Amino acid sequence: MQDIDRLGAVIRDERPWGAFERYTLNETSTVKIIEVAPGQRLSLQRHEHRDELWVALDPGAVFEIDGERIEPAVGDRVLIRAGQTHRLSSSGKATRILEIAFGHFDEDDIERLEDSYGRV
Repeated sequence: MQDIDRLGAVIRDERPWGAFERYTLNETSTVKIIEVAPGQRLSLQRHEHRDELWVALDPGAVFEIDGERIEPAVGDRVLIRAGQTHRLSSSGKATRILEIAFGHFDEDDIERLEDSYGRV
């Protein structure tokens, strides 16, 4: 994987009607919106072969990255590098994030360190 400053690579394009931000260009990526129900959290996990960029879409998201707790404001971007442990939680109400996974997305690459949902 290329060593790219993914946070710095976001390009803002201005148009007469407003603007848009471009997060990827000509590379393999998976883009999804993750919604976490009130008071719930995802498994603590890590993966070795892809970076992820998380963008907070709603208030109330809590990011845990390598043991550090981050409570982002709406629009904040946080980069999770391959190999970092991470988890997403909601602090009491449903919250959504935009997740962009850079590289080939492979469920077998996910190592769940804490999993309350019975997956193996």
